Amino acid sequence: MAIKEDVENVVHENIREPLVRSCGEGSGHGSGKEDQWMVYLSTFVAVCGSYEFGCCVGYSSPTQSAITEDLSLTTSEYSVFGSILTFGAMIGAITIGPITDLVGRKGALRMSCAFCVVGWLAIYFAEGAWALDIGRLATGYGMGAFSYVFDAILDGCKVPIFVSEIAPKHLRGRLTALNQLMIVSGVSVSFIIGLVVSWRALALIGLIPCAVTLFGLFLIPESPRWLAKKGRHKDFEAALQKLRGKDVDVSHEAAEIQDYIATLDSLPKAKLLDLFQRRYLPAVLIAVFLMVFQQLGGINGVCFYVSDIFEQAGFSSTVGTIIYAILQVVVTGIGASIMDKAGRKPLILTSASGLLLGCVVTAIAFFLTAQELALTVAPVLAVTGILIFIGAFSIGMGAVPWIIMSEIFPINIKGQAGSLATLVNWFGAWLCSYTFNFLMSWSTYGTFILYAAINALAIVFVICFVPETKGKTLEEIQAAISKERSVET
Repeated sequence: MAIKEDVENVVHENIREPLVRSCGEGSGHGSGKEDQWMVYLSTFVAVCGSYEFGCCVGYSSPTQSAITEDLSLTTSEYSVFGSILTFGAMIGAITIGPITDLVGRKGALRMSCAFCVVGWLAIYFAEGAWALDIGRLATGYGMGAFSYVFDAILDGCKVPIFVSEIAPKHLRGRLTALNQLMIVSGVSVSFIIGLVVSWRALALIGLIPCAVTLFGLFLIPESPRWLAKKGRHKDFEAALQKLRGKDVDVSHEAAEIQDYIATLDSLPKAKLLDLFQRRYLPAVLIAVFLMVFQQLGGINGVCFYVSDIFEQAGFSSTVGTIIYAILQVVVTGIGASIMDKAGRKPLILTSASGLLLGCVVTAIAFFLTAQELALTVAPVLAVTGILIFIGAFSIGMGAVPWIIMSEIFPINIKGQAGSLATLVNWFGAWLCSYTFNFLMSWSTYGTFILYAAINALAIVFVICFVPETKGKTLEEIQAAISKERSVET
């Protein structure tokens, strides 16, 4: 079995390069940027889904006061409304896999959009907590389904699936950051628009990315690998030709893909328990703990309820939210530009250190407010801490754990490992978003001290256990993990 795994890994690395050469260097003739418009269009359609993802996440923050007042919701009821999104996403991410294999990537995207449409309409017409929660749960399911289809778990990179199938190794991080950039753009736009329109109008605006995605799906081809896996060879070749350009010879690449799929199908199918074998366990633990630290460090609590945080700090929620939204996009864009230049480990360490600093500054601000000290300085200090926090998250902790996860697993267990890590991630997101309001009611500064402690643990964990994966083969990464484990023992 180990021999088969090694052979499969080599096949995977070998096939990745022809995919790139066919698109960039040309496996036949006439291959150039002018022939790649379908790739760009497919990418645009995919990132519209990422943008919708951000709209779902960003909805609860600017609407909290209005919804609570209009529908007379308690803190507990609104906490359920805010956090049930991630619970729905967890269900969606778990259940959409078999559906994706059955109806294809495009079919799964249509289903994701349908859930989001139903959810937004339920929120728009809601007159009580139950209707709100059902709508939020439905949008969460669609969001989780989007995350599964866009996370190229089977291809080993968390980017839109259509892009991942032509992504060269040196662009994996940048494309992942593009996905993250569109998510935070959706969040930020929702924050800003939510300040000037009603919460019902903002729900209708959330339908726009769904409409664009649904229309765009009529213009782009199905995933060539999925078509080949289903034995639809004519459709497979037509889709590949459409992606590469009409003048490109795709025969060699098509043969490579079919050989790859045949080899993959011949391998034993991994089970969940296989992840806990000795040779896989270190990589599994790295992926799981990175997801735990990413979510329990406080990001969804801050993101879901940032307007309320600014109000409690005594700062204008409108001004603070606008600054927050703009900074989030700018810093994520910077992260996208340096993702493949800087190493994964330095980026995540810098990010976690910034998160720690942001939490400490915010905790100090709320402590001063609670003690009625420096009341003119504390609001500015709180906003500074939150901005440091979101800037630090956007530059590394948001995307890098997913990149590392995609690079540390042999492909025969990537599906199961990715599913486990995604499940842990969504559960952590729900736990953070649900408990945030209760923690803030308990102690505003205590909440951020808790998050600071978790981010400090993340720094220690990354230093001790996480290998550098940038530009390395699977074999080199596995050797680095084994070396670090032997040093610890």
